[in-house]
Amino acid sequence: MEMINGHDPKPHAILFPYPLQGHVIPAVHLAVKLASRGFTITFVNTLSVHHQIVKSSQPGTTADNDDIFAGARKSGLDIRYKTISDGFPLGFDRSLNHDQFWEGVRYVFSAHVDELVGNMVGSEPPVTCLIADTFFVWTSMIASKYNLVNISFWTEPALVLSLYYHLDLLIKNGHFAKSHDNRKDTIKYIPGVEAIEPEDLMSYLQSTDTSTTVHRIIYQAFSDVKKADFILCNTVQELESDTISALQQKQPIYPIGPIFPSGFAKSSVATSLWSESNCTNWLDSKPTGSVLYVSFGSYAHASKRDIEEIAYGLLLSQVNFVWVLRPDIVSSDETDILPVGYEDQIKGRGLIVTWCCQIEVISHPAIGGFMTHCGWNSVLESVWCGVPLLAHPLLTDQFTNRKLVVDDWRIGLNLVDDHHKGKTITRDEAAEKISRLMGGKGGDDHELRKNIQEAKKILENALTKIGSSEKNLTQFIKDVTLKMIQKKYNYNKNIKH
Repeated sequence: MEMINGHDPKPHAILFPYPLQGHVIPAVHLAVKLASRGFTITFVNTLSVHHQIVKSSQPGTTADNDDIFAGARKSGLDIRYKTISDGFPLGFDRSLNHDQFWEGVRYVFSAHVDELVGNMVGSEPPVTCLIADTFFVWTSMIASKYNLVNISFWTEPALVLSLYYHLDLLIKNGHFAKSHDNRKDTIKYIPGVEAIEPEDLMSYLQSTDTSTTVHRIIYQAFSDVKKADFILCNTVQELESDTISALQQKQPIYPIGPIFPSGFAKSSVATSLWSESNCTNWLDSKPTGSVLYVSFGSYAHASKRDIEEIAYGLLLSQVNFVWVLRPDIVSSDETDILPVGYEDQIKGRGLIVTWCCQIEVISHPAIGGFMTHCGWNSVLESVWCGVPLLAHPLLTDQFTNRKLVVDDWRIGLNLVDDHHKGKTITRDEAAEKISRLMGGKGGDDHELRKNIQEAKKILENALTKIGSSEKNLTQFIKDVTLKMIQKKYNYNKNIKH
């Protein structure tokens, strides 16, 4: 088989993250990781995401000059940066007009992608790979049109991938159907998944209305992923070995997580869609392990009542806390969400901010626990820092991630015990759970801390030179390079004929 220009080709991948904060962050770290292993990367953000990042960046950061990767390039990495329209004007409220926006992403966005990739075909080095978030519905079409290696990037645990991947089995067995009477018994037939309760499926697989925009995206995306040449997964082989092995029977899947910035320091690339408050001075004034960090992520909404009960629970527990409270946590137009006079009552022991650099906060020695929505980035970051979790899932994969955290790995507690039965939060239960997590009565914290230290070791080992994630990444690069040569060879052969 011929080499390209007499030597191994240099991979040049165009990388498309999904336009949500929790997907952009691991995609940026993946770009840096691959570029430091010899890839040329062209990273493509939507104009809307780019605009939010630049607007939120502190003056003097690399995002000021309209290129979030300028700093990474200075350190010698070949990462180019482009922006693309998502089909809507910048001022359009994507959160408020949720369905309209995602319909646009499903139908209109691929035309913009097609145009951009088409324009880049003659670039140097030649574009050879397409890396796109698994939730995009157009990846195989674009990859085959431009003869690119088709790489799907999965940002959630392998368990969630496997459940979506085997949607046909859930439908066939009546656990996910277009009816109100889905089976409620334990699911035991998903390859590599020992058993899972229907209540631990992702929220979209629990809902009775299965005709929504998001459902249509899921059906298309998870039939499309089966055409990918390779799937990269932000998880660790040892944490989900059975699930990953079963998926590897179907397709080449490479668990290369956790995908963090090197040294788990604040990223040199701006990724935040909100302005970040600096909590370091406040945390410096608190004893080691005494502060609970509370954050429900960048996307999901909570009810005003739940926020109020959590607020009183924090007050009653008497622990120190940092609470990230997005202005739109309840909704875009309801911003007055805390009980009247609350901030006066928590002076000195509670810090409320609208956003912060999560990595900086949870790696601070003062942090002793994390009340979380169980977004996958948050779970991995918490394990890396050895911080046990208090789980309060709100949406999508968070219910399934909660199962891993609380039931399987035993590194966290449920905020609400009977959350399966739709029981709501009460301030008393919240206060009691916070105390148990932070080492008060109940004594759970000792067991949780022991388990999370073991999980932390697994993550650290995976990223060493001889660790599973590092080996998988090396194998992936070899396989991609070979696939590129094959594609080039077949393409040239077809031209000659």
